[in-house]
Amino acid sequence: MSDDERRGRAAASVHRTGGRPDDLRPDDLRAADDQPCAPPRRADAERNRTRILAAAEQLFAQQDPRTVTMDRIAKAAGVGRATLYRSFPDPSSVAVALLDEHERTLQGRLIHGPPPLGPGAPAGERLAAFYLAMLDLLEQHLPLALGAETGPARFRTGAYGFWRVHVRTLLVDHGIQDPDALVDIALSPLSPELFQFQRHGLGLSTARLGRSLADFARQLLRSGE
Repeated sequence: MSDDERRGRAAASVHRTGGRPDDLRPDDLRAADDQPCAPPRRADAERNRTRILAAAEQLFAQQDPRTVTMDRIAKAAGVGRATLYRSFPDPSSVAVALLDEHERTLQGRLIHGPPPLGPGAPAGERLAAFYLAMLDLLEQHLPLALGAETGPARFRTGAYGFWRVHVRTLLVDHGIQDPDALVDIALSPLSPELFQFQRHGLGLSTARLGRSLADFARQLLRSGE
């Protein structure tokens, strides 16, 4: 089983049990190895996947990601439709695969990095740092985020589940009485569609958005209250 699969299963386990993302340990990843896994991809299948992802990333950057079709991805990658569908069921799953590497880097920083993004800072400061890190990710990879997390699909991604566990943990640590009702509201400013509207529709800078969200985080989770 790959590291990605182990991380996903470990994070999913934490999410189901209401645990803390800070509590993910090497044992959690080793336990996932006990689960059955698919055989490794053949070399030709791996080459096709690489071509598909490279072609799709260009398409997502060149046009509205929500208009990218499987036909266009297959043609751009130079593979047949059957080959494409063996790896991915739809365009959003291709975008998810591309975005996954960048999101996993941030997840690692949340679990093991220095404060305030990592453990050791007050909840309000950690939430503010998380907002700033997510704005940076959206600024750099907005086409992929729009392709992967548009509308209701956003709530079904593994990354959203991880962000949800992280923010819920901060709410619980601060003593919020009903974290389950508030956690998705706290995550709503990070919607890719909202970011696109504010950043490119209204022309707000990421610095300005970051200052506002950091203030919001500190107001929501005031230190000492």
